[in-house]
Amino acid sequence: MAENYDVIIIGSGPGGYVTAVRSAQLGFKTAIVEREHLGGICLNWGCIPTKALLRSAEIKHYADHPGAYGLKIDGTVSADMAAVVDRSRKVSLRLNGGVGFLMKKNKVDVIWGEAKLGKAGEVVVSKTAKKPMEPQPPVPKGTKGEGTYTAKHVIVATGARPRVLPGLEPDGKLVWTYFEAMVPPEMPKSLVVVGSGAIGIEFAHFYRTMGAEVTVVEVLPQIMPVEDAEVSKFAQKQFEKQGMKFLLEAKVTKVEKGANSVTAHVQKKDGTVEKITAERMISAVGVQGNIENLGLEALGVKTDRGCIAVDGYGRTNVPGIYAIGDVAGPPMLAHKAEHEGVICIEKIAKFPGVHALDKSKIPGCTYCSPQVASVGLTEAKAKEAGYDIRVGRFQFGANGKAIALGEDQGFIKTIFDKKTGQLLGAHMVGAEVTELIQGFVVAMNLETTEEELMHTVFPHPTLSEMMKESVLDAYGRALNA
Repeated sequence: MAENYDVIIIGSGPGGYVTAVRSAQLGFKTAIVEREHLGGICLNWGCIPTKALLRSAEIKHYADHPGAYGLKIDGTVSADMAAVVDRSRKVSLRLNGGVGFLMKKNKVDVIWGEAKLGKAGEVVVSKTAKKPMEPQPPVPKGTKGEGTYTAKHVIVATGARPRVLPGLEPDGKLVWTYFEAMVPPEMPKSLVVVGSGAIGIEFAHFYRTMGAEVTVVEVLPQIMPVEDAEVSKFAQKQFEKQGMKFLLEAKVTKVEKGANSVTAHVQKKDGTVEKITAERMISAVGVQGNIENLGLEALGVKTDRGCIAVDGYGRTNVPGIYAIGDVAGPPMLAHKAEHEGVICIEKIAKFPGVHALDKSKIPGCTYCSPQVASVGLTEAKAKEAGYDIRVGRFQFGANGKAIALGEDQGFIKTIFDKKTGQLLGAHMVGAEVTELIQGFVVAMNLETTEEELMHTVFPHPTLSEMMKESVLDAYGRALNA
Protein backbone atom coordinates (compact mmCIF):
# COMPACT_ATOMS: atom_id res chain seq x y z
CA MET A 1 0.00 0.00 0.00
CA ALA A 2 1.35 3.44 -0.95
CA GLU A 3 2.44 5.66 1.93
CA ASN A 4 0.38 8.83 2.09
CA TYR A 5 1.51 12.39 2.84
CA ASP A 6 -0.19 15.75 2.92
CA VAL A 7 2.60 17.30 0.85
CA ILE A 8 5.34 15.80 -1.32
CA ILE A 9 8.01 18.09 -2.73
CA ILE A 10 10.14 16.95 -5.67
CA GLY A 11 13.62 18.45 -5.38
CA SER A 12 15.60 19.62 -2.34
CA GLY A 13 17.20 22.80 -3.62
CA PRO A 14 16.70 26.12 -1.79
CA GLY A 15 13.06 26.28 -2.91
CA GLY A 16 12.32 22.65 -2.12
CA TYR A 17 13.89 22.28 1.30
CA VAL A 18 12.64 25.66 2.56
CA THR A 19 9.14 24.76 1.42
CA ALA A 20 9.45 21.42 3.22
CA VAL A 21 10.44 23.14 6.46
CA ARG A 22 7.56 25.61 6.23
CA SER A 23 5.16 22.79 5.33
CA ALA A 24 6.16 20.89 8.45
CA GLN A 25 5.81 24.05 10.55
CA LEU A 26 2.24 24.38 9.27
CA GLY A 27 1.43 20.89 10.48
CA PHE A 28 1.50 18.99 7.19
CA LYS A 29 2.91 15.48 6.98
CA THR A 30 5.71 16.22 4.52
CA ALA A 31 8.18 14.34 2.36
CA ILE A 32 10.84 15.54 -0.04
CA VAL A 33 12.20 13.52 -2.96
CA GLU A 34 15.84 14.00 -3.99
CA ARG A 35 17.77 12.14 -6.66
CA GLU A 36 21.30 13.31 -5.97
CA HIS A 37 22.23 15.70 -3.18
CA LEU A 38 20.38 17.69 -0.53
CA GLY A 39 20.54 21.41 -1.21
CA GLY A 40 20.27 21.05 -4.97
CA ILE A 41 22.41 22.97 -7.46
CA CYS A 42 22.64 26.15 -5.36
CA LEU A 43 24.31 24.61 -2.34
CA ASN A 44 26.34 22.04 -4.22
CA TRP A 45 27.18 23.50 -7.65
CA GLY A 46 25.96 27.08 -7.77
CA CYS A 47 25.44 29.97 -5.38
CA ILE A 48 27.51 28.77 -2.44
CA PRO A 49 30.60 27.07 -3.92
CA THR A 50 31.05 29.86 -6.47
CA LYS A 51 31.12 32.39 -3.64
CA ALA A 52 33.79 30.30 -1.91
CA LEU A 53 35.86 30.40 -5.11
CA LEU A 54 35.32 34.15 -5.47
CA ARG A 55 36.39 34.69 -1.87
CA SER A 56 39.69 32.98 -2.66
CA ALA A 57 40.06 35.26 -5.70
CA GLU A 58 39.32 38.31 -3.54
CA ILE A 59 42.01 37.36 -1.02
CA LYS A 60 44.49 36.82 -3.84
CA HIS A 61 43.65 40.24 -5.28
CA TYR A 62 44.42 41.93 -1.97
CA ALA A 63 47.62 39.92 -1.61
CA ASP A 64 48.66 40.99 -5.11
CA HIS A 65 48.26 44.67 -4.16
CA PRO A 66 49.49 45.03 -0.55
CA GLY A 67 51.09 48.41 -1.24
CA ALA A 68 47.66 49.97 -1.66
CA TYR A 69 47.14 49.34 2.06
CA GLY A 70 50.62 50.25 3.29
CA LEU A 71 51.68 46.63 3.56
CA LYS A 72 54.50 44.57 2.12
CA ILE A 73 54.47 40.90 1.20
CA ASP A 74 57.88 39.41 0.44
CA GLY A 75 57.81 36.96 -2.46
CA THR A 76 55.09 36.18 -4.94
CA VAL A 77 51.53 35.08 -4.23
CA SER A 78 50.36 32.01 -6.13
CA ALA A 79 47.10 30.06 -6.19
CA ASP A 80 47.01 26.39 -5.22
CA MET A 81 44.08 25.52 -7.44
CA ALA A 82 43.52 22.11 -5.88
CA ALA A 83 43.32 23.67 -2.43
CA VAL A 84 41.02 26.45 -3.66
CA VAL A 85 38.64 23.90 -5.16
CA ASP A 86 38.88 21.66 -2.08
CA ARG A 87 37.86 24.54 0.18
CA SER A 88 34.89 25.28 -2.05
CA ARG A 89 33.74 21.65 -1.99
CA LYS A 90 34.07 21.47 1.81
CA VAL A 91 31.86 24.56 2.15
CA SER A 92 29.21 22.83 0.04
CA LEU A 93 29.50 19.58 1.96
CA ARG A 94 28.97 21.41 5.25
CA LEU A 95 25.79 23.06 4.01
CA ASN A 96 24.61 19.81 2.45
CA GLY A 97 24.76 18.26 5.92
CA GLY A 98 22.93 21.27 7.31
CA VAL A 99 19.94 20.61 5.04
CA GLY A 100 19.86 17.01 6.24
CA PHE A 101 19.79 18.25 9.82
CA LEU A 102 16.87 20.58 9.03
CA MET A 103 14.89 17.75 7.48
CA LYS A 104 15.42 15.58 10.55
CA LYS A 105 14.70 18.43 12.96
CA ASN A 106 11.40 19.23 11.25
CA LYS A 107 10.41 15.56 10.80
CA VAL A 108 10.41 15.78 7.00
CA ASP A 109 10.86 12.37 5.36
CA VAL A 110 13.60 12.26 2.72
CA ILE A 111 12.88 9.89 -0.18
CA TRP A 112 15.91 9.11 -2.35
CA GLY A 113 15.43 8.52 -6.06
CA GLU A 114 13.94 9.86 -9.30
CA ALA A 115 10.36 11.11 -8.99
CA LYS A 116 7.64 10.94 -11.60
CA LEU A 117 4.03 12.04 -11.37
CA GLY A 118 1.63 9.14 -11.80
CA LYS A 119 -2.12 9.49 -11.67
CA ALA A 120 -3.58 12.35 -9.65
CA GLY A 121 -1.90 12.65 -6.26
CA GLU A 122 0.60 9.87 -6.94
CA VAL A 123 4.41 10.11 -7.02
CA VAL A 124 6.40 7.13 -8.27
CA VAL A 125 10.03 7.04 -7.12
CA SER A 126 12.58 4.90 -8.95
CA LYS A 127 16.31 4.37 -8.61
CA THR A 128 18.38 7.41 -9.56
CA ALA A 129 19.76 7.13 -13.07
CA LYS A 130 21.86 10.30 -12.94
CA LYS A 131 25.48 9.73 -11.97
CA PRO A 132 26.73 12.37 -9.54
CA MET A 133 29.85 14.34 -10.49
CA GLU A 134 31.55 13.52 -7.20
CA PRO A 135 31.08 11.08 -4.31
CA GLN A 136 28.04 11.96 -2.23
CA PRO A 137 27.61 11.72 1.54
CA PRO A 138 26.21 8.36 2.65
CA VAL A 139 22.43 8.15 2.70
CA PRO A 140 21.28 8.18 6.35
CA LYS A 141 19.83 4.95 7.66
CA GLY A 142 16.07 4.80 7.80
CA THR A 143 15.48 7.06 4.80
CA LYS A 144 13.02 5.96 2.15
CA GLY A 145 13.61 5.00 -1.46
CA GLU A 146 11.92 3.38 -4.43
CA GLY A 147 8.16 3.01 -4.30
CA THR A 148 4.85 4.72 -4.81
CA TYR A 149 3.74 7.56 -2.55
CA THR A 150 0.59 9.65 -2.50
CA ALA A 151 -0.17 13.19 -1.46
CA LYS A 152 -2.99 15.68 -1.80
CA HIS A 153 -0.47 18.34 -2.80
CA VAL A 154 2.62 17.73 -4.95
CA ILE A 155 5.09 20.59 -5.40
CA VAL A 156 7.62 20.35 -8.24
CA ALA A 157 10.91 22.05 -7.37
CA THR A 158 13.30 20.32 -9.76
CA GLY A 159 15.34 23.42 -10.62
CA ALA A 160 17.25 24.03 -13.83
CA ARG A 161 20.38 23.01 -15.70
CA PRO A 162 22.80 24.78 -18.06
CA ARG A 163 21.30 25.61 -21.44
CA VAL A 164 23.13 23.98 -24.34
CA LEU A 165 23.35 25.68 -27.74
CA PRO A 166 24.05 23.74 -30.95
CA GLY A 167 27.79 23.77 -31.62
CA LEU A 168 28.58 24.69 -28.00
CA GLU A 169 27.87 21.29 -26.48
CA PRO A 170 30.04 20.84 -23.37
CA ASP A 171 32.40 17.86 -23.39
CA GLY A 172 33.67 18.15 -19.82
CA LYS A 173 37.27 18.68 -20.96
CA LEU A 174 37.61 21.59 -23.37
CA VAL A 175 34.12 23.10 -23.28
CA TRP A 176 32.74 23.52 -19.77
CA THR A 177 29.47 24.38 -18.10
CA TYR A 178 29.57 25.88 -14.63
CA PHE A 179 29.85 22.36 -13.20
CA GLU A 180 33.29 21.75 -14.71
CA ALA A 181 34.34 25.38 -14.22
CA MET A 182 33.96 24.92 -10.46
CA VAL A 183 36.32 21.95 -10.22
CA PRO A 184 39.10 22.50 -12.77
CA PRO A 185 41.87 19.89 -12.50
CA GLU A 186 44.37 22.66 -13.21
CA MET A 187 44.35 26.37 -13.90
CA PRO A 188 43.89 27.19 -17.61
CA LYS A 189 46.13 29.89 -18.99
CA SER A 190 43.39 31.26 -21.23
CA LEU A 191 39.62 31.11 -21.38
CA VAL A 192 36.71 32.11 -23.62
CA VAL A 193 33.45 32.73 -21.77
CA VAL A 194 30.30 32.68 -23.90
CA GLY A 195 27.59 34.73 -22.21
CA SER A 196 27.92 37.69 -19.84
CA GLY A 197 25.07 37.09 -17.42
CA ALA A 198 25.77 36.60 -13.73
CA ILE A 199 27.26 33.12 -14.19
CA GLY A 200 29.50 34.11 -17.07
CA ILE A 201 30.78 37.29 -15.44
CA GLU A 202 31.45 35.64 -12.08
CA PHE A 203 33.56 32.91 -13.68
CA ALA A 204 35.28 35.42 -15.97
CA HIS A 205 36.22 37.48 -12.92
CA PHE A 206 37.39 34.46 -10.92
CA TYR A 207 39.66 33.07 -13.63
CA ARG A 208 41.02 36.49 -14.58
CA THR A 209 41.91 37.22 -10.96
CA MET A 210 43.62 33.83 -10.75
CA GLY A 211 45.77 34.77 -13.73
CA ALA A 212 44.03 33.47 -16.86
CA GLU A 213 43.62 35.53 -20.01
CA VAL A 214 39.84 35.91 -20.40
CA THR A 215 37.69 36.92 -23.37
CA VAL A 216 33.91 37.28 -22.94
CA VAL A 217 31.60 36.96 -25.94
CA GLU A 218 28.10 38.45 -25.63
CA VAL A 219 25.42 38.48 -28.33
CA LEU A 220 23.70 41.61 -26.95
CA PRO A 221 25.00 45.22 -26.98
CA GLN A 222 25.89 45.28 -23.26
CA ILE A 223 27.29 42.90 -20.68
CA MET A 224 24.97 41.78 -17.88
CA PRO A 225 21.98 42.53 -20.14
CA VAL A 226 19.34 42.64 -17.38
CA GLU A 227 21.16 45.44 -15.55
CA ASP A 228 20.80 49.18 -15.99
CA ALA A 229 22.88 50.25 -19.01
CA GLU A 230 24.83 52.80 -16.99
CA VAL A 231 25.83 50.16 -14.44
CA SER A 232 26.83 47.66 -17.13
CA LYS A 233 28.97 50.21 -18.95
CA PHE A 234 30.79 51.17 -15.75
CA ALA A 235 31.34 47.54 -14.76
CA GLN A 236 32.74 46.69 -18.18
CA LYS A 237 35.31 49.48 -17.91
CA GLN A 238 36.41 48.17 -14.52
CA PHE A 239 36.71 44.62 -15.87
CA GLU A 240 38.73 45.87 -18.82
CA LYS A 241 41.14 47.59 -16.42
CA GLN A 242 41.62 44.17 -14.83
CA GLY A 243 42.60 42.75 -18.22
CA MET A 244 39.34 41.16 -19.41
CA LYS A 245 38.44 41.45 -23.08
CA PHE A 246 34.88 41.76 -24.40
CA LEU A 247 33.27 41.16 -27.77
CA LEU A 248 29.72 42.55 -27.78
CA GLU A 249 27.01 42.01 -30.39
CA ALA A 250 28.95 38.90 -31.35
CA LYS A 251 28.24 35.20 -31.43
CA VAL A 252 30.25 31.99 -31.58
CA THR A 253 29.37 30.30 -34.86
CA LYS A 254 31.88 27.45 -34.74
CA VAL A 255 34.18 25.74 -32.26
CA GLU A 256 37.28 23.85 -33.33
CA LYS A 257 38.84 21.54 -30.76
CA GLY A 258 42.52 20.73 -30.51
CA ALA A 259 44.36 18.39 -28.18
CA ASN A 260 44.36 20.94 -25.35
CA SER A 261 42.71 24.03 -26.78
CA VAL A 262 39.59 25.38 -28.47
CA THR A 263 39.31 27.92 -31.26
CA ALA A 264 36.11 29.95 -31.26
CA HIS A 265 34.94 31.49 -34.53
CA VAL A 266 33.27 34.71 -33.40
CA GLN A 267 31.06 36.57 -35.85
CA LYS A 268 30.97 40.27 -35.04
CA LYS A 269 28.31 42.88 -35.74
CA ASP A 270 29.88 43.89 -39.05
CA GLY A 271 29.86 40.30 -40.28
CA THR A 272 33.58 39.69 -39.94
CA VAL A 273 34.80 36.62 -38.09
CA GLU A 274 37.50 36.68 -35.45
CA LYS A 275 39.18 33.45 -34.34
CA ILE A 276 40.05 33.21 -30.66
CA THR A 277 42.12 30.30 -29.38
CA ALA A 278 42.11 29.46 -25.67
CA GLU A 279 42.78 26.46 -23.50
CA ARG A 280 39.19 26.21 -22.31
CA MET A 281 35.72 27.57 -23.04
CA ILE A 282 32.85 28.13 -20.60
CA SER A 283 29.34 28.05 -22.03
CA ALA A 284 27.28 30.37 -19.83
CA VAL A 285 24.30 31.04 -22.08
CA GLY A 286 21.63 30.62 -19.42
CA VAL A 287 19.72 27.76 -17.87
CA GLN A 288 16.57 25.80 -18.65
CA GLY A 289 14.03 24.18 -16.38
CA ASN A 290 14.17 20.47 -15.54
CA ILE A 291 10.70 19.54 -16.79
CA GLU A 292 11.51 16.31 -18.62
CA ASN A 293 10.57 12.81 -17.42
CA LEU A 294 8.25 14.09 -14.70
CA GLY A 295 5.01 12.89 -16.25
CA LEU A 296 3.73 16.42 -16.80
CA GLU A 297 2.45 15.78 -20.32
CA ALA A 298 0.32 12.81 -19.35
CA LEU A 299 -1.42 14.86 -16.67
CA GLY A 300 -1.88 17.87 -18.96
CA VAL A 301 0.29 20.25 -16.94
CA LYS A 302 0.95 23.34 -19.05
CA THR A 303 4.49 24.48 -19.76
CA ASP A 304 5.78 27.73 -21.19
CA ARG A 305 9.18 28.18 -22.86
CA GLY A 306 10.73 25.21 -21.10
CA CYS A 307 9.25 25.93 -17.66
CA ILE A 308 6.07 24.96 -15.82
CA ALA A 309 3.37 27.63 -16.10
CA VAL A 310 2.11 28.81 -12.70
CA ASP A 311 0.15 31.65 -11.15
CA GLY A 312 1.45 33.94 -8.39
CA TYR A 313 0.95 31.18 -5.82
CA GLY A 314 2.77 28.38 -7.63
CA ARG A 315 -0.43 26.71 -8.81
CA THR A 316 -0.42 24.94 -12.17
CA ASN A 317 -3.51 24.39 -14.31
CA VAL A 318 -3.94 20.94 -12.73
CA PRO A 319 -5.40 20.93 -9.19
CA GLY A 320 -3.04 19.49 -6.59
CA ILE A 321 0.12 20.08 -8.64
CA TYR A 322 2.32 23.11 -8.00
CA ALA A 323 5.72 24.34 -9.16
CA ILE A 324 8.24 26.72 -7.60
CA GLY A 325 11.75 27.99 -8.25
CA ASP A 326 13.73 27.78 -11.47
CA VAL A 327 11.44 25.14 -12.98
CA ALA A 328 8.58 27.63 -12.65
CA GLY A 329 10.35 30.29 -14.70
CA PRO A 330 12.44 33.44 -14.33
CA PRO A 331 13.96 35.09 -12.51
CA MET A 332 15.94 31.93 -11.79
CA LEU A 333 17.31 32.90 -8.40
CA ALA A 334 17.60 30.93 -5.17
CA HIS A 335 15.97 33.62 -3.04
CA LYS A 336 13.05 33.81 -5.44
CA ALA A 337 12.63 30.03 -5.16
CA GLU A 338 12.62 30.14 -1.36
CA HIS A 339 10.04 32.91 -1.14
CA GLU A 340 7.93 31.39 -3.88
CA GLY A 341 7.88 28.08 -1.98
CA VAL A 342 6.76 29.72 1.25
CA ILE A 343 3.96 31.58 -0.57
CA CYS A 344 2.87 28.35 -2.26
CA ILE A 345 2.64 26.25 0.91
CA GLU A 346 1.05 29.03 2.96
CA LYS A 347 -1.60 29.46 0.29
CA ILE A 348 -2.27 25.73 0.43
CA ALA A 349 -2.60 26.02 4.22
CA LYS A 350 -4.88 29.07 3.87
CA PHE A 351 -2.44 30.98 6.05
CA PRO A 352 -3.68 34.57 6.60
CA GLY A 353 -2.10 37.46 4.75
CA VAL A 354 -0.54 35.52 1.88
CA HIS A 355 0.15 37.65 -1.18
CA ALA A 356 1.07 36.56 -4.71
CA LEU A 357 4.74 36.89 -5.58
CA ASP A 358 5.66 40.33 -6.95
CA LYS A 359 8.60 39.63 -9.26
CA SER A 360 9.32 43.33 -9.70
CA LYS A 361 10.68 43.43 -6.15
CA ILE A 362 13.13 40.54 -6.40
CA PRO A 363 16.75 41.72 -6.15
CA GLY A 364 19.48 40.45 -8.45
CA CYS A 365 23.14 40.19 -7.48
CA THR A 366 26.37 39.46 -9.36
CA TYR A 367 29.35 38.68 -7.14
CA CYS A 368 32.21 39.91 -9.29
CA SER A 369 34.51 42.82 -8.47
CA PRO A 370 33.02 45.37 -8.57
CA GLN A 371 29.83 43.75 -7.33
CA VAL A 372 26.54 44.55 -9.04
CA ALA A 373 23.11 44.57 -7.40
CA SER A 374 19.71 45.86 -8.44
CA VAL A 375 15.97 45.79 -7.83
CA GLY A 376 13.02 47.16 -9.77
CA LEU A 377 13.00 49.03 -13.06
CA THR A 378 16.05 50.22 -14.95
CA GLU A 379 16.02 53.82 -16.17
CA ALA A 380 15.18 52.65 -19.69
CA LYS A 381 12.37 50.35 -18.52
CA ALA A 382 10.88 53.10 -16.35
CA LYS A 383 10.73 55.44 -19.32
CA GLU A 384 9.27 52.69 -21.52
CA ALA A 385 6.55 52.18 -18.90
CA GLY A 386 5.57 55.84 -19.27
CA TYR A 387 6.88 57.18 -15.96
CA ASP A 388 8.10 60.73 -15.61
CA ILE A 389 11.16 60.04 -13.48
CA ARG A 390 13.74 61.55 -11.20
CA VAL A 391 17.19 59.89 -11.14
CA GLY A 392 19.72 60.22 -8.35
CA ARG A 393 23.36 59.07 -8.30
CA PHE A 394 26.09 59.01 -5.72
CA GLN A 395 29.70 57.99 -6.29
CA PHE A 396 31.76 55.72 -4.06
CA GLY A 397 34.59 58.24 -4.42
CA ALA A 398 32.65 60.72 -2.26
CA ASN A 399 32.04 58.26 0.59
CA GLY A 400 34.45 58.19 3.55
CA LYS A 401 34.07 54.48 4.31
CA ALA A 402 34.64 53.51 0.66
CA ILE A 403 37.80 55.62 0.51
CA ALA A 404 39.08 54.14 3.79
CA LEU A 405 38.47 50.63 2.45
CA GLY A 406 40.36 51.42 -0.75
CA GLU A 407 37.12 50.73 -2.67
CA ASP A 408 36.31 54.11 -4.17
CA GLN A 409 35.10 52.92 -7.59
CA GLY A 410 31.36 52.57 -8.08
CA PHE A 411 28.06 54.35 -7.67
CA ILE A 412 24.47 53.99 -6.49
CA LYS A 413 21.59 55.01 -8.72
CA THR A 414 17.97 55.47 -7.68
CA ILE A 415 14.92 56.01 -9.88
CA PHE A 416 11.72 57.65 -8.62
CA ASP A 417 8.30 58.44 -10.04
CA LYS A 418 8.35 62.24 -10.16
CA LYS A 419 4.60 62.42 -9.55
CA THR A 420 4.25 60.18 -6.48
CA GLY A 421 7.78 59.79 -5.07
CA GLN A 422 7.55 56.01 -5.48
CA LEU A 423 10.91 54.22 -5.64
CA LEU A 424 10.82 52.46 -9.00
CA GLY A 425 14.31 50.99 -9.07
CA ALA A 426 17.74 50.95 -7.46
CA HIS A 427 20.99 49.98 -9.15
CA MET A 428 24.40 49.60 -7.57
CA VAL A 429 27.93 48.80 -8.66
CA GLY A 430 30.85 48.69 -6.24
CA ALA A 431 32.12 47.04 -3.09
CA GLU A 432 29.57 45.10 -0.99
CA VAL A 433 26.53 46.32 -2.89
CA THR A 434 25.08 42.80 -2.75
CA GLU A 435 24.76 43.39 1.01
CA LEU A 436 23.33 46.89 0.58
CA ILE A 437 20.56 46.21 -1.93
CA GLN A 438 18.23 44.70 0.68
CA GLY A 439 17.71 48.18 2.12
CA PHE A 440 16.02 49.32 -1.06
CA VAL A 441 14.13 46.02 -1.34
CA VAL A 442 12.63 46.60 2.10
CA ALA A 443 11.80 50.18 1.16
CA MET A 444 9.99 49.07 -2.01
CA ASN A 445 8.05 46.39 -0.13
CA LEU A 446 6.90 48.97 2.40
CA GLU A 447 6.00 51.39 -0.42
CA THR A 448 8.38 53.92 1.05
CA THR A 449 8.51 57.34 -0.61
CA GLU A 450 11.51 59.56 -1.23
CA GLU A 451 10.55 61.74 1.76
CA GLU A 452 10.63 58.81 4.16
CA LEU A 453 14.00 57.68 2.83
CA MET A 454 15.38 61.22 3.20
CA HIS A 455 14.31 61.26 6.85
CA THR A 456 15.86 57.88 7.62
CA VAL A 457 19.07 58.10 9.68
CA PHE A 458 21.91 56.05 8.21
CA PRO A 459 24.95 55.25 10.37
CA HIS A 460 28.31 56.94 9.74
CA PRO A 461 30.79 55.98 8.47
CA THR A 462 29.21 53.29 6.29
CA LEU A 463 28.76 52.47 2.64
CA SER A 464 25.00 52.57 3.25
CA GLU A 465 25.13 56.36 3.56
CA MET A 466 25.46 56.45 -0.22
CA MET A 467 21.96 55.03 -0.50
CA LYS A 468 20.49 58.08 1.22
CA GLU A 469 22.73 60.44 -0.74
CA SER A 470 21.50 58.92 -4.00
CA VAL A 471 17.92 59.59 -2.92
CA LEU A 472 18.81 63.16 -1.97
CA ASP A 473 20.53 63.66 -5.31
CA ALA A 474 17.38 62.68 -7.20
CA TYR A 475 15.75 65.74 -5.63
CA GLY A 476 18.73 68.12 -5.86
CA ARG A 477 19.55 67.84 -2.16
CA ALA A 478 22.76 65.75 -2.02
CA LEU A 479 24.93 66.85 0.90
CA ASN A 480 28.30 65.29 0.10
CA ALA A 481 28.60 65.66 -3.66
